[in-house]
Amino acid sequence: MTQDLRCEEVIEKLLEYLDRELDTETEHALARHMETCRACFTRAEFERKLRARVSEAGKAKAPESLRRRVRTIIEHY
Repeated sequence: MTQDLRCEEVIEKLLEYLDRELDTETEHALARHMETCRACFTRAEFERKLRARVSEAGKAKAPESLRRRVRTIIEHY
């Protein structure tokens, strides 16, 4: 990957970057780009925060009233 990335290239590789699935050279190139590009940095931060929120939401336990309603619906089908 070239040193001077365009925003489109960064966005295309952003999820792989956040998942640490890129080779070291490409990862460093994206990081360098985001050091100087506010738009790409902001997009990366949004994706990081979204992932954190989704992860936390998956850990929440449903209230007992909702669990009862779901059980009732399932039992009737």
